[in-house]
Amino acid sequence: MASPLRVCRGILKELRTIQGPVYRQSLAYNYVMDQFRKNKVTGERYCRAQQEAHHASHTYLCLLTSTRNHLALHNLYHGKGECSPEEAAGLVGLRLPTQPGGKGWEK
Repeated sequence: MASPLRVCRGILKELRTIQGPVYRQSLAYNYVMDQFRKNKVTGERYCRAQQEAHHASHTYLCLLTSTRNHLALHNLYHGKGECSPEEAAGLVGLRLPTQPGGKGWEK
């Protein structure tokens, strides 16, 4: 698992991607920073609550990243309506034959 600092930076990067340059004024930013400050490693090295907080933050970072990737894929492949066979073949990296009985790549 990544270090807590790396997870915190990852969460802040995702917030910046979602909200833009004014992400520091959001409630989500304040909450994330408060939680990371509250769960710093102290003299007690193996604190169960600190490990649980680290696991929860890592899971939240995974959720934010996966949601962003899902939306990007959804916008790329969904909602374009009916497409021609050439466009459908192009989506999966194929080309249709240009002449009957041909292989498709000769001119």
